[in-house]
Amino acid sequence: MKRTLEVVLLLIFSFSTVYANKETDSLLTVLDKIVADRQKYTDAKRKVISELKQKKIEQDSLVELYHLNSELIQQYETFICDSAEYYIHENIALAKQMGDEGYWQENRIKLALIYSLSGLFFQASEIFDSIPFQRLPDHLKVIYCWNKIKFYENLIRYTDDIRFSEPYIIGKEACRDTVMNILYEKSDMYLKEKAIKLEDKGMAKEALPILLEIYKKEQPGTHSYAMMAMGLAKAYRLSGDTQAEDKYLILSAMTDIQLAVKENEALLSLAVKLYHAGDIERAYNYIKVALEDAVFYNSRFKNTIISRIHPIIENTYLYRLEQQKRNLRIYILLIGLFAIALSVTLYFTYKQTKMISKAKRNLKAMNDKLIMLNHNLDEANLVKERYVAYFMNQCGVYISKLEEYRKNVNRKIKSGKVDELLQSSARPFERELEDLYVNFDKAFLKLYPNFVEEFNAFIKPEERFYPKEERLNTELRIFALMRLGITDVAQIAVFLHYTPQTIYNYKNKVKGKSVLDADRFEEEVRNLGSFCSF
Repeated sequence: MKRTLEVVLLLIFSFSTVYANKETDSLLTVLDKIVADRQKYTDAKRKVISELKQKKIEQDSLVELYHLNSELIQQYETFICDSAEYYIHENIALAKQMGDEGYWQENRIKLALIYSLSGLFFQASEIFDSIPFQRLPDHLKVIYCWNKIKFYENLIRYTDDIRFSEPYIIGKEACRDTVMNILYEKSDMYLKEKAIKLEDKGMAKEALPILLEIYKKEQPGTHSYAMMAMGLAKAYRLSGDTQAEDKYLILSAMTDIQLAVKENEALLSLAVKLYHAGDIERAYNYIKVALEDAVFYNSRFKNTIISRIHPIIENTYLYRLEQQKRNLRIYILLIGLFAIALSVTLYFTYKQTKMISKAKRNLKAMNDKLIMLNHNLDEANLVKERYVAYFMNQCGVYISKLEEYRKNVNRKIKSGKVDELLQSSARPFERELEDLYVNFDKAFLKLYPNFVEEFNAFIKPEERFYPKEERLNTELRIFALMRLGITDVAQIAVFLHYTPQTIYNYKNKVKGKSVLDADRFEEEVRNLGSFCSF
């Protein structure tokens, strides 16, 4: 059971961590956009200040001028400290003109704060020491204490050495105790000071509920909202909740940039935190913006604080860039080598492909030739089969005729009919030859039904041969025998019962009618005829 509970708690923690990381990443993305657009917020602030200055021109009343100056001081206090100092001096002069002790002391307190923000700690200390604190009304005592607390905090940060910070810490705590004695115990101002005291005592977790309650009352988009978010970030850091610290630092930085607050603590703190988290590029961008704001604000104190951190982040960022460049050069080199290797591979692949293609073409040619040879072999076999069968049949017929003729001769000799025998032996074999040629023509045209048509393609149109159906004339018969592979003129002459010279004459006569050269004619004829396997 205990083991199961541990697993469940671990899963809950894992899911909450993932969600927190996603929320932080989303807020940082929004902050990046706000940082990129910060100029428009600065321009908006300048516009407000310009309108206030225009109102001043139109005023004659010292009281109105004083209040307009107060508004300008409020605008410049976190924007440009030199300008804030200028209008504070104006209000000190106006307060003297009006004879108002309260206004005069109030602006001297503000001047001390501006001096401390500028890094003029000696001048600020002189002003604080010259102000008769006990004679101040309570509201000015509160302002005095808060500004002096800020003065001590800046001194502690500026000194940055525990050996010399002790008096400033004591002075800061004394001011906080004093202001808490003045404030109403249930007021938010009192509770905020109480929470800070708890943090100083190492009780940040006890301070968090107090600060959260005050934070909820703040109006988003105001400077007090940004300050409370910054206070919450500090409390969460002290209590060990870094995810929540990131969230409120980002919210504070966002608000300050949108309000064009150049005295921006949150962005600087966030840059340092991101640097330690390893997000160097974002840390460098934020510290650079913080430095630009400090220069704009013209605070020697702020410049000093940032100058301690900026070189470290910048050097790391530049080192990371150089490392990336080296890696990029290595990657480019590797890609170049890979490209060369790929080119060589492609070249040999191309050569192999060409060789394979050539081999395929040769193989195809050989296959085509083999198919043709097989075709010719099939044709020759069929011709052989058909003509062997045909001539065996013809031989049988002629043997039967000879046997009948022999018997008839014997009968006539025995019966003494010698005159009839002489008369019958004188008859030519024209009918038998005609039957032979008729059977030959029929058998050939069955084997090569398109022979005549293809043969005529080689003959001039006006000289073409058009024999009767299933018959060949002498010229066609000569070349039909050649198509069957009988190329010897003497053999053709014996078969057709002509002299060799007559066969030569026939051949030369037909060649004269051809559209082909005489040498090519016989070769083309030997390839004629669409073979029919029937």
